[in-house]
Amino acid sequence: MYQDDELVIRPIMEQDLSKLWELIYKEDKPEWKKWDAPYFPHKSIPFETFMETAPAWVGVDDRWVITVDEVVCGVVSYYYEDEQCNWLELGIVIHKAETWNKGIGTRSLKLWLNHLFESLPLVRVGLTTWSGNERMIRVGEKIGMQIEGRIRKVRFHEERHYDSIRMGILREWETLNVY
Repeated sequence: MYQDDELVIRPIMEQDLSKLWELIYKEDKPEWKKWDAPYFPHKSIPFETFMETAPAWVGVDDRWVITVDEVVCGVVSYYYEDEQCNWLELGIVIHKAETWNKGIGTRSLKLWLNHLFESLPLVRVGLTTWSGNERMIRVGEKIGMQIEGRIRKVRFHEERHYDSIRMGILREWETLNVY
C-alpha cells in the first residue's frame, strides 16, 4: 500500500470487486472509455459473469485499486512488453469522472512508479497512450516521463487518425526525489 494524504493505491481486495464491476463493466459506453483507448471496443458484462473471473484480480501484483477517502475510483496496472528484458509498461484509468482534473492521476502514477522501481529490477518503465488523450500525456510529463516515440496516424477514432505516443522514464528518476 502507498498513500498520499487521502489517496491510496493498494492491492485489490474481494470487497472491491462489486465496485470495480460497476465502474468498468456495468455500462456499454462509460465516460472513462472516451479517453482510455476508445478505438478498442468495450462491452458491458453482467455482474455474475464478471464474478466468474474477478477473484483472480484479488491480491495480484500487476493491478491495484486507487481509492480516495476509501472510495474506489480507478486502477493502476502494469504488463510486460518483454518480460525477459524487464520491459514493462504501466497504465492507469480513473473511472469516476467527478474525480478527474484534481491531480489524482498524477499522484497515483507517482506512487505506482515508486512501487514498481522499489519492487522490481527495472531500468525503465513505459507508458503508451494516444495523441487524443492530452491529459495522459501531461500526467506522464509531470511525473518525469519523456516522449520516446510517436507512431503517426495508427489510431482511428470518430473519423480521425491519431498518433500512438510512447513515453518512458529511467530508474535514475528515483534519485531525483520527485515523488
